[in-house]
Amino acid sequence: MNWGMKNRISRIIKPKTGRCVMLAVDHGYFQGPTTGLANLGNTVEPLLPYADALMITRGAVRNWIDPAVEIPIILRVSGGQSILKELSNEIITTNVEDAIRINASAITCSAYIGGEHEKETIGNLSKLVDEGEKYGIPVLAVTAVGKEMARDARYLALASRICVEIGAHMIKTYYTEDFKKVVEACGNIPVVIAGGKKLPEKEALQMSCDAVAEGAIGVDMGRNIFQSDCPVGMIRAVRAIVHDGKSVDEAYEIYEHSK
Repeated sequence: MNWGMKNRISRIIKPKTGRCVMLAVDHGYFQGPTTGLANLGNTVEPLLPYADALMITRGAVRNWIDPAVEIPIILRVSGGQSILKELSNEIITTNVEDAIRINASAITCSAYIGGEHEKETIGNLSKLVDEGEKYGIPVLAVTAVGKEMARDARYLALASRICVEIGAHMIKTYYTEDFKKVVEACGNIPVVIAGGKKLPEKEALQMSCDAVAEGAIGVDMGRNIFQSDCPVGMIRAVRAIVHDGKSVDEAYEIYEHSK
């Protein structure tokens, strides 16, 4: 791994703890103005001081994020289908040169292992890895899960390992029972968990705690933060678990106190 790539990863995964809290707000590329992100700027601004990185599309970053803000950008560069269609039929929507213009610290796409367009999305990932290696930009692979697929350790380990073998530098996947097997399948490649659909706050905190205990280096949460009744309290609570090793009860107190 070259110096530039190591440097970009160190902006995202904090060297002091070896962990990270990513804030995912890229949902609009297939969901439109989803709940909590209708005015993305108003939602994100108070959360930025507590996030280690922001996962977002190029259109959103240019429209709603202040260029003076000091936060690493993980740029979503895949898409092409909405929730009205088959989501796995994705293309690369942003070239690496534009990611460089945005000063992205990483680029990301989804790999639909087992999906209708599995081969095409693996091809997307492969091309991004080639471009990332060329310019020193790490690639975060998202193991996207179709509606009919079981989110168990066997499937997620399969999907994550394929992304590692293709060359991804970081993996985003779902938490599941026996999650340690998923982490082990990725070798030395860092793994973060996706928050997924909105959960009750304490359940989301428990999931974060369990994932870190089983080897994840952090979380990439969206709806479980920005759809919370207290988004700032929630991201502070998640951060307390990931970076400070707080218990679920201690983190939940931070959330409750913030309210």
